[in-house]
Amino acid sequence: MTLRFIICLSGLLFMLLPAPVWAQVQYTISGYVRAANTGEALPGATVAAPSLGLGATTDDKGYYVLTLPSGPQQVVASFIGYQNQPQTITLTRNQRTNFNLAEATNTLGEVVVQGSGTLEQKLQTTQMSLERLTTREAKLLPALFGEVDLLKTLQLKPGVQNGGEGTSGLFVRGGSADQNLFLVDDAVVYNPSHLFGLFSVFNPDAVQSVDLYKGGFPAQYGGRLSSVVDVKMRPGEPEKLGLSGGLGLISSRLTLEGPLPNKKGSWLLSGRRTYFDVFTRQINKLNEGQDDYNPIPDYYFYDLNAKVNYQLGAKDNLFITGYLGRDVFGFGSQNGFDFNFNWGNTVGSARWNHVFNRRLYVNTTAAITRYEYNISNALDQFSFNLASDIRDLSLRTDFDYALNDRHAVKFGATLTDHRFGTGRLRAGAEDGSLNLGSNINYRGQEAGLYASDNFRASDKLQLDYGVRLSGFQSGSDRYVGVEPRASGRYSLTSRTSLKASYALMYQYVHLVSNSGASLPTDIWYPSRGSVKPQRSQQVATGVSFLLGNGRYLLTNEVYYKWAQRQIDFKDGAQLFVNPDLDSEFLFGRGWAYGNEIYVEKKTGRTTGWIGYTLSWTKRQFPAQRGTAGINNGNPFYPNYDRRHNLTVVGLHRLNHRIQLTGSLVYTSGQATTLPLGRFVLQDVYGSDASAVPIYPQRNTYRLAPYHRLDLGLVYKVKPLREGGESDFTFSVYNAYNRRNPYFVYFDQVKDKSTNTVTSYRARQVSLFPVIPSVTYNFKF
Repeated sequence: MTLRFIICLSGLLFMLLPAPVWAQVQYTISGYVRAANTGEALPGATVAAPSLGLGATTDDKGYYVLTLPSGPQQVVASFIGYQNQPQTITLTRNQRTNFNLAEATNTLGEVVVQGSGTLEQKLQTTQMSLERLTTREAKLLPALFGEVDLLKTLQLKPGVQNGGEGTSGLFVRGGSADQNLFLVDDAVVYNPSHLFGLFSVFNPDAVQSVDLYKGGFPAQYGGRLSSVVDVKMRPGEPEKLGLSGGLGLISSRLTLEGPLPNKKGSWLLSGRRTYFDVFTRQINKLNEGQDDYNPIPDYYFYDLNAKVNYQLGAKDNLFITGYLGRDVFGFGSQNGFDFNFNWGNTVGSARWNHVFNRRLYVNTTAAITRYEYNISNALDQFSFNLASDIRDLSLRTDFDYALNDRHAVKFGATLTDHRFGTGRLRAGAEDGSLNLGSNINYRGQEAGLYASDNFRASDKLQLDYGVRLSGFQSGSDRYVGVEPRASGRYSLTSRTSLKASYALMYQYVHLVSNSGASLPTDIWYPSRGSVKPQRSQQVATGVSFLLGNGRYLLTNEVYYKWAQRQIDFKDGAQLFVNPDLDSEFLFGRGWAYGNEIYVEKKTGRTTGWIGYTLSWTKRQFPAQRGTAGINNGNPFYPNYDRRHNLTVVGLHRLNHRIQLTGSLVYTSGQATTLPLGRFVLQDVYGSDASAVPIYPQRNTYRLAPYHRLDLGLVYKVKPLREGGESDFTFSVYNAYNRRNPYFVYFDQVKDKSTNTVTSYRARQVSLFPVIPSVTYNFKF
């Protein structure tokens, strides 16, 4: 981005903005709000002048700008879980003021169930359809095997459906799992799952906060249709060396952090690993040599996180983030069959933050991302290797300009170079008698240019409007999209707000999956040839109420989303090592609509939330490419459509040592296709007859409803060192042992006397019974 372009774009925006009329001399204070003990930025914190009724909220970097009248002013910085910090400032000029907030001494009592600031802030912000989560609350909730999972916690929010038992994929407001944009410190993560979808790749010890945007997307985000999951990593302890971690049933984690020399910044190293393989290898070794023994597959995953925060000068900071995660699955039999499967993400980013003056600052980020998987198989003298990957190099710059207390302008640009390895095959015999190979690669460039303005028109009306210009090129194929964004808030009273939003989104890269299984054998594919970019539009309206003297926030949002050029595949499609993959796609449309009701309480001994979603999701793929389409061209419900979704989350402080937690989930059954009956077919006279299933239209049957109760207890114990923290976290997953359906199959019922099949009986497969677990957490 050139300086000329920045000046021109800024000038264009300023000409569109109304000029403020000042009644007296005003000055601006600006700076950062951080946690005093860790130096972490606190996004969503409030800096306000209560006597004037004026305030500002920090952005995702913890930066704020506030314009106030001249003279002495009482200013207060606040954030849930931290002590308020008041400060008297005499304004005779524009000045820089930073706030470092100390943790509240009653943190256990004031449990944070949503880290986006106070309920009043949520009422007054223009941003709607946003869920902000901190690891502090996620670690309190009961978890499967005691392994805290941030994505599963997000599934407890309204409008977010889970993919069924044993998956961590997100299905947001009718969108598919690949329509979610996952970012870690501004770098894309393509596969956010471990353990075949059971856990996410986000180690809670290394994560500061997670923002989930379900709609009303800010203009700086693009490239996906349904949601944005923006993960921010912790920068590390800036004052002293610290060690923290946890010991669980299936995994352990360890984090080391501390200050850089001369206290110029901080650093953090964090790791996590499961140890299924330690036990399975011992079991296999004990049974080695037994003819009837089938070895247990070898499996483990690990994460490595690193971050460095370095202060280059008074106005410059450098942040470097790294992530490496791998899943490793292996199976070797005693007859020479050897199967190995591994997949994972490699992510790195470097962000430079520069403050030009009290009103203008910029963040410039360079990032590299790679997601890859590899399958290798060997049987006797023959072996093959199948692999795929996607690699990104990206550069983005984001400017924040506080024009005055009424206008906060954002503008910037992003450029990404994609390299798609859609199929690499190597096969051959050890003696060299057979040697096959294939390698199919594509390349694409994606660009975005955006500008937006948050305009406080009056004390009652606030608007956030902008536009994003996106484009994609792959070979000779070029695509351009104009993506307007707008949201607004109108305060009917001090305790009631009306909100509305609109967003248009384009998606230029597409996920090709070989089956409905959770195995991540996926291919990312560019828009090219007949594969046009996916497109969606979403409108949402809502009303928010503060109830019970400000202790409760009730929100009700209604949304409607319609999408074009949705992608599915022909029956029997060949998706791997196919140079003509374009011909395997089918294209259609989709639409989703629903109502989300949410009540939350954030203070007191008992906190938590209740969310309920009533929604419909449909897809339609008409006849095309010599096929009858999908479902004969008729609309159908995808398997992640859920009519009802209810979540109840509660946290209660029993005393200064004991915290009780629980969550209840109820959703309508998964849509699926089951045979209505069977007819007998005998193709050759005298041969055995076979029963051929008769299928109705797609997904006309519903599995049994899914419901589950999880219970937890956090017991604080004496720390290992003075000033440290430690606790035992006990949890019971699926406390009343509900056998929720994973899938249904049909078993033959035979006549015992004739051994002939007389009927078929449906049988349900379930994954998890009641599972107790315990985790020991420590920090010093």
